[in-house]
Amino acid sequence: MDHQTLAAHEAVDLHEIVNFKTLCVAKSKLMQGLVFDQDLKDLMQKDVQQSIQDLTDLQAVYERAPFQAPVPQSRPTPIIN
Repeated sequence: MDHQTLAAHEAVDLHEIVNFKTLCVAKSKLMQGLVFDQDLKDLMQKDVQQSIQDLTDLQAVYERAPFQAPVPQSRPTPIIN
């Protein structure tokens, strides 16, 4: 099977989904400390576990993005007057 890449707009959409899902995980983990109902805590923990699995799956898709941002070797020198 040939290796298909994502179109640029698909890669951007996927990036937005990953960001949203990451924020949802952080919020669910944070809110668990404020919840007193054990059933709700269990449901939130299950959501966190499922979201982490979803993020892992999305990372595999994200590797097919047609572009990568290079990591600079050094930082630019700031201009100070």
